[in-house]
Parts: sequence; C-alpha cells; structure tokens
Amino acid sequence: MDIRSITPQLAVSPQIMAADMPAIKAAGYRAILCNRPDGEGADQPGFEEIEAAAKAEGLSARYVPVASGMVHDADVAAFAAALGDLPGPVLAYCRTGTRSATLWSFHAAKTDPMPGILAATKGAGYDMSGVVRRIANGGKTPTDTGDAKFDVVIVGAGAGGISVAASLKARKGDLSIAVIDPADVHYYQPGWTMVGGGIFTAQQTAKTMGSLIPRGVTWIKAAVAAFEPANDVLILDGCRVVKYDRLVVCPGLKLDWGQVEGLEETLGRNGVTSNYRYDLAPYTWQLVQEMRGGRALFTQPPMPIKCAGAPQKAMYLSGDAWFRRGVLKDIDIQFMNAGGVLFGVKDYVPALMDYVQKYDATLNFFHNLVAIDGPGKTATFKVAKPDAEATEVTAEFDMIHVCPPQVAPDFIRVSPLADAAGWVDVDQATLRHKSHANIWALGDVMNAPNAKTAAAARKQAPTVADNIIADIAGRSPVAAYDGYGSCPLTVERGKIVLAEFGYGGVLKPSFPRWLLDGTKPTRAAWFLKEKMLPPIYWQAMLKGKEWMAKPEQIKVAAE
Repeated sequence: MDIRSITPQLAVSPQIMAADMPAIKAAGYRAILCNRPDGEGADQPGFEEIEAAAKAEGLSARYVPVASGMVHDADVAAFAAALGDLPGPVLAYCRTGTRSATLWSFHAAKTDPMPGILAATKGAGYDMSGVVRRIANGGKTPTDTGDAKFDVVIVGAGAGGISVAASLKARKGDLSIAVIDPADVHYYQPGWTMVGGGIFTAQQTAKTMGSLIPRGVTWIKAAVAAFEPANDVLILDGCRVVKYDRLVVCPGLKLDWGQVEGLEETLGRNGVTSNYRYDLAPYTWQLVQEMRGGRALFTQPPMPIKCAGAPQKAMYLSGDAWFRRGVLKDIDIQFMNAGGVLFGVKDYVPALMDYVQKYDATLNFFHNLVAIDGPGKTATFKVAKPDAEATEVTAEFDMIHVCPPQVAPDFIRVSPLADAAGWVDVDQATLRHKSHANIWALGDVMNAPNAKTAAAARKQAPTVADNIIADIAGRSPVAAYDGYGSCPLTVERGKIVLAEFGYGGVLKPSFPRWLLDGTKPTRAAWFLKEKMLPPIYWQAMLKGKEWMAKPEQIKVAAE
C-alpha cells in the first residue's frame, strides 16, 4: 500500500486490496473513492469486494470509475460530488493513483491557483504539468510539442512488448526505444492454470516489471489515453505527450467480467472462481481440494479469448486431482462451451476426448454463460444452437470455473487504429497497420486470425522487429508471420497434448513426430512446455526470440 497525501482531506493511492482496510482505517481515513473501472487488470479485485471490506471496518465507499486517460468534465463533476458527500479524509485510488490525482487537479483548478496544484501533486509524486497545459489550451491537450520523443515507442510490456523491445535492441542497438505500461508487476499468465491445478504458486508467475525491461530501453510507467497517428503522437494519463517515429501496439486484451450478470459480485466466494485472475487462481485449487462430491461447471465464452485451451485445462487438472483422490465418481463435471467444438484444430481432438471420457465429463456445446447467482449456486446459459431458436437454461453448481468474455481494451476500441470489432487492424503477414505505415501490432490486441497465445506473441516479435528495421533502412517488409500459436493442453499432472498450429489450423510442430508427437499426451511435452516454462519464458522474452529445446533435453524429459 502506497498512500500519498495531496491535501489534509484527500490522499491518493495505487490499487488497494481488501486486506488493506484495517491499515487504511488506522491511518485515519474515513472513506474510500474508487476511480478504477472493474476488470481493467487481471490482478485487480472488483469494487464490490473493496466496498464490503471497507464497510466491515466502518468506512464509506464510493465508485466513480474513469477509463484510463479518459478524464471528461462529467468525470470531474462526479469526483467532486463524491468528495462533497463522503466523510473526510478520503483515500482515492486507481491503478497508479494518476487518474485520481488528475481528477482532483481539474476539480481544484476551478478555485485554486495552478502553482499550488502542481506543488501539491508533485509532493505526492505525480506530474500534472500536462493537465495544466490542457486547461490552458481550452480543455484540449496540445500536441505540437511533446514531453518526450523516441525512435520507437511500444505500448504494452507484456510478453509481446518486452520481446519486441529486446529484438529491436539486438538488431539495432542505437535505437531510442520506450515501453509504456503502468503495471508494476509482469505476470506469466499461462502459469495461472498451473496455480489453479496446485502445481505452481501464484508467486512463481510474477516478476517486477523493472527487472524485465531490456537494458537501454526507457520504461514510461503510465497508461495511454489516446492515439493521434496523423501527428505521430500518444497522449498519456496526466495529459502528457509522447512523440514517435514508429509505434508498436501490444497492450493485450480486456477481461470483460461485466458481460456476465452477477459475476463480479461473487468472484472469489460461493464456489465461483477463475484462473484468469492472479488472486483467484489459488482459490480454484482450494475449491478442488475441498470438493468431495457435487457438480463442477467449467465455462468457455465465445471466441476470441486468450489461451483458448485454458478453460478445458482447468477442467482436466481438476478431474485429475479428483481422480487421484478417489472422489471423481461422486463429482459431476460439466463443460459449458459457447462454441460448437471441443478444440478448433481437429487433429488434437481425439487425444482430448480420451480424457473427457476418463473424467466422465459432459460436453455442452453452444452454452454461453450470461448470468450467475453465487449465493444461490446457479448459473444461467444462453443456448444458441445452429438452426434453432435461442433458449436459456439454468444449472446448479457446487463449484464453477469461469472463463470471462474478452474484448479489446477500451482505449484501443475507440482509437483510429481499430477495426469495426475494436481490434488493431493489421496485415496478417507483416503485422503492419493497414492504414498507418509506421505502426505495427502484435499479441492479443490485433485482428490477425491466429490463436491469442504467449507463444504466438514471441513468434510475432522478431517479425515486427525485422520489418521495423527494414522500414528504417527504406526497404519493404522482409519477414512474414505464419499464424503460429501453441496451446499446451495439460490433460493430467505430468502430461500434455502439445497443440501447435498456424493460420487455417495447419499443424506447425516444433519437433519431429518421432521425437515428440504433439497430437498425443506426452511427458516430454509437459517437461518442456509446462514444468520448465516459467524460467524459460522470462529468459526467452528478454532475448526477443522463441526458446527451443535441444534433442537431448527432450530425451531426458521423456525418460
């Protein structure tokens, strides 16, 4: 917890947790003001969880969500109204505290002199000079001058962003490169499935962001508010301006928990869990360990989603744990899939079906989760089978693992870079934007028809780097991405079906079939793609390339 006082009646903070409430009360605060929309980050508790913890300590709580970098007059008015209603002193928070400080600055500017506002926010560690420029410019951020300028700016410091930064530095060391990301922690998100299966701890999947930014690359710890590609400009939260010669966009996607009615209120309790959130994956394993009988539901929403195998991996690992404990016969496993097939590449389905039968799981296709009643232990699904009228069915559960609907981030969907569906519009081979020649994208945020996986991002990074270097030299694109993606489907502890494929479902195995047949469960694949992957992931990302095992390592793993 990092509380920063701005005035005697207001402090701001980065994201707080429910467990922080006793310390917040002890510090003298009487109210909590949340300025961060639910579902913005994978490690973020929902407001209802924060509100319940605040009320338990006798604190008031108010929800005034503001999209990152999107501070409008109505938001400032709502912030001011909340400050007027809540008992002071008030602690306001968002992801980093910048949004809360920005809201206060605009509110205070109506009555207070600018030097005082700048001094108060600077003393709390926030630079509001961009806000002052926006106020002086009639409410619009001026972009004719910038706070910083770089050869290449990368939006997002996930697997794709850090990999492409490392790839660019390896190819042309004198490039000035900035990575923009507000997060303090970098997560190996594919590992959360293993946390939910009792194989990893949550802590094994996290590293400090600063330790992973490549040497010689500038890390700007901020959120992007808007793109102005016509001027080669980004506007950040706090109204700061960054200029670029070339731009790479890879902020990932947004988990849209709010699409499922009642879900946010019950996550992390009432048997409702998800491996798609850092703090909830351990709860999955807790539920699996505690369950002796009853019904377990596992859901999968409509595509696109990241790591399309993750929803069924949660089912397989849970089934394996119950099988090993001898309680599987008393547990009714139901897989509720909004799609019409178990897996999108048919070559891997037979091996997966063997485990569906082993765990006696029922497959329910065209079932899309639309509502959940946690205390009542019921889930409602919209059933939309082809050539049939849509209906709704309700299922009872003792445990439910939810994979949330997923969309492009808000600041991408409203940007000039997005296609009609909200994803960054790129050429699927070169990964260059179709309308803006000095912009590229990779990872989950772009609209190429590939599987959204970390393995795909690491394959895409060298493609983007090669094509940027070629563009700097005045040449045409030299590299093409073939749609490679990988879903290591863990079917039991110690074995996975290693699905590797490209555009159109064409198989793209990394190893000869005699050495490792990805269409069959193997221990070697488990060793290489799951058990060894966390440390390999960090190393490969910093090198900006896909890690490849040596044959002797595979032989040892198989034995």
